[in-house]
Amino acid sequence: MPFNHNDLFVELILLILFAFNVVIQLFYYWYFFARLAFRKIPEPPVQSLPVSVVISAKNEYSNLKKHLPLIIDQDYPDFEVLVVDDASTDESDELLDEMEKQYERLKVIHIRQDLNFFKGKKFPLSIGIKSAKNDLILLTDADCRPTGRNWIRSMAARFHSQTEVVLGYGPFEKKNGLLNKLIRFDGMHVAIQYLSYALRGIPYMGVGRNLAYKKKLFYQSKGFTSHYKVASGDDDLFINQVARTGNTGINIHPDAFMYSRPSTSLDRWIRQKRRHFSTAAYYKKHFKWLLGLYSASQLSFFILFVLNLTFPFFWPATLFLFLLRLVSQLIILKKCSNKLYEKDLLLFSPMYELMLILMSTFLVLTNFIRKRNKWK
Repeated sequence: MPFNHNDLFVELILLILFAFNVVIQLFYYWYFFARLAFRKIPEPPVQSLPVSVVISAKNEYSNLKKHLPLIIDQDYPDFEVLVVDDASTDESDELLDEMEKQYERLKVIHIRQDLNFFKGKKFPLSIGIKSAKNDLILLTDADCRPTGRNWIRSMAARFHSQTEVVLGYGPFEKKNGLLNKLIRFDGMHVAIQYLSYALRGIPYMGVGRNLAYKKKLFYQSKGFTSHYKVASGDDDLFINQVARTGNTGINIHPDAFMYSRPSTSLDRWIRQKRRHFSTAAYYKKHFKWLLGLYSASQLSFFILFVLNLTFPFFWPATLFLFLLRLVSQLIILKKCSNKLYEKDLLLFSPMYELMLILMSTFLVLTNFIRKRNKWK
């Protein structure tokens, strides 16, 4: 076939776009994620700030029976545990009343009628936070368990004179199967982002299963008022509102991990992801732009890679750029997965990433048509 200048021009444009996309990805990996990857994990200092652990529970009888004693039995001198029973219809109220008699540190607040007109956890959490006697509020969920007896000690130790928010890590328990690995990889990937951004001085979210902040900050920001009608977002939207450079710390010490059970149903996990994407639409504009650019560059990376491979002239350059991004990704992910105790996810991480990109793209597109706004 005769040499076609038009084909060469198209191929060159695609290669330039691919190279630009790779530069964007490398920027995120080495400017943001490397901060977490190469961060040393300090031992927590010894201090004993009074702490109030607040848990909102709705029909969580089994989880409360299993996990609440692990919270109450923490090795820490000065703390209380407040559980807000959000109009449960199972036997949670009876269990909590019996446990309140058994444990001096436990305080139970019953919401007998469903007065939560907007649904979600924000109303019961607000009740719990306002009822707490201490300024340092530590949040988790009924279906979560700490790694050991030093969870409160480790999280409280990260509060210094200027600290008002501490972001913890909430990994999912390891089970068999591809779905479990996808959920855990997704949780790790989200954590790498919000922890790294916080280390760069631009915190944007946290997870409610392992999150701490000052009660006075909650009052100063008027709690969840600005986004009360959004069912979810008691964690990420609140942190998006109040966290800033200088007032936010992170904790990735293994003593501070708070494990939760992952979904065993693909459909339920997809509903959870759909709800998360809906909540992210309420983030501040610059965070939406920063997160959106990263996600778009992930998707376009694979699309442009495939398109560039269809042209033979520049395939060595295409392969070099692909490997450059892949090696950078594996270096950063290896460091991060070691710190977050998710080492088994590294080997097939490119495959997990591609699967999550495809699923996320589908959910983002369908969320424009289908709007769901309810709590589990």
